[in-house]
Amino acid sequence: MYVVIVGGGRTGTQLARMLIRQNHEVHIVESRRDVLARLHRDIPTEMIHEGNEIDPRVLEIAGIQRADIIAAVTTNDEDNLVVCFISRNRYNVPRTIARVNNPRNAWLFNQAFHVDAAVNPSEIMSRLIEEEMSMKDMMVLAKLRRGNYSLVVEKISPGSLAIGRSILDLQLPDSSVIAALVREDKVVMPRGKTIFEVGDEIYAITDAEGEENLQNIFAGPLTTKNGR
Repeated sequence: MYVVIVGGGRTGTQLARMLIRQNHEVHIVESRRDVLARLHRDIPTEMIHEGNEIDPRVLEIAGIQRADIIAAVTTNDEDNLVVCFISRNRYNVPRTIARVNNPRNAWLFNQAFHVDAAVNPSEIMSRLIEEEMSMKDMMVLAKLRRGNYSLVVEKISPGSLAIGRSILDLQLPDSSVIAALVREDKVVMPRGKTIFEVGDEIYAITDAEGEENLQNIFAGPLTTKNGR
């Protein structure tokens, strides 16, 4: 399967890694110099294309005209919509997936812009936020339709290794992507510099090995009934 990922931030990078490990042909488009510097350390250079994410010439160099799927995961909703629209309207890409950054824009991510699937973390969180989460146990919320990945949630406990540290600092497993976090009943879109706090509920997509690693990172130290 030929996949073009538009947006080389942490979400795009982790998605590319997972697809590469599954032997898919992956190409990723990014324009930001600081992101590109990191991206070249994580992804083979021949898969990276530098340029404006909504420029058809750049997308053509990345092979959009023969892509089976395009994933628009930039941090800009307008760009994600434009990428999906161009992909279907101009290049007849069979499948388009787009990330929703601002929940207020979610209503736009439909067939009018040729968005086949919209990934809206806020909508996912709103359905689950009323559930009481354990302070120690990771919950598996859903098994993905294909592959060995699950959507899981973990609450950051006192004493967690993650407290006061950013996503970039933690060096999370390649098989894990932080999709969103809930802080004081508000959904926070995670960025590389997002600092974790006690009580944050972390929503991640990961495999079985990643679940154990995430639990070790986010859960606090075990205590006995006597508090020791």
